Amino acid sequence: MSTGHLIIIGGGEDRTDDKNVLTRFVEMAGGAERRFVVITTASRVPDQVWAMYDAAFGDLGVTQRKHLHLDTRADANNRELVADIEQADGIFMTGGDQKRLMAIIGGTLADDAMHRALIERGAVIAGTSAGASAMSNHMLADGKTDLHPEKGAVHLGAGLGLVNRVVIDQHFSQRHRLSRLLTIVAANPHLLGIGIDEDTALIVTPGSGIEVIGDGAVTIADGRDTITNIADLPQHGCPELIDVRLHLLPAGSRYKTGEAPAPLEHFMHIVTHRNTLP
Repeated sequence: MSTGHLIIIGGGEDRTDDKNVLTRFVEMAGGAERRFVVITTASRVPDQVWAMYDAAFGDLGVTQRKHLHLDTRADANNRELVADIEQADGIFMTGGDQKRLMAIIGGTLADDAMHRALIERGAVIAGTSAGASAMSNHMLADGKTDLHPEKGAVHLGAGLGLVNRVVIDQHFSQRHRLSRLLTIVAANPHLLGIGIDEDTALIVTPGSGIEVIGDGAVTIADGRDTITNIADLPQHGCPELIDVRLHLLPAGSRYKTGEAPAPLEHFMHIVTHRNTLP
């Protein structure tokens, strides 16, 4: 049994020029000669999305690349279709709507196949935008905030659980989503908030370490010691938040398990903790 890697992408990754994030995905999966599958279930325009990734991975020399659009739960429980996941060295989930993605694949054979690919076969699983948010156990389902955190403005749902006790937000700096992440952390202090910028990826190797690649940064919100009045506020109230801990990891940041600065130790333990099969 060999644990693979997660590549959690904040969306908007370069697909036409340097393709740094996609290049790293191909390399970590074993190279261009390996088998790759692109899952477009989150998208309402799967053929258009596949065309972009088909061209991008083709440019990177990948010949064994396949489009997998699971459109119904019956598809996600179809063993012939799921075989593409079971045989892939690199599994890529595109953007779209994470609620759609989970409504179709959550708890199905496809879901199980991804966990087994990561844990038993050492495959690489990447997700961008909606595909990134769906990778955590607690998934940011919908909601927005304006200038400040707002009670009840953001809703969580069940995700894939490839990484646990975190909530992942994407397009983070570009769409000014810090207040949204703080809203989640205030109401759910046991969860760590992770915000990932566009064309940026957080690479997680369970049991080993993390790395940030791309053009942006990863923001981590830790509310375990936060003092807040959110429980006593009416809906849409702005909570008081005292002693929220924020970390910023720009591209190039890299830490091995057990070697991170003390304030990052909890985050490292959470994201690199070896998962188990559902």
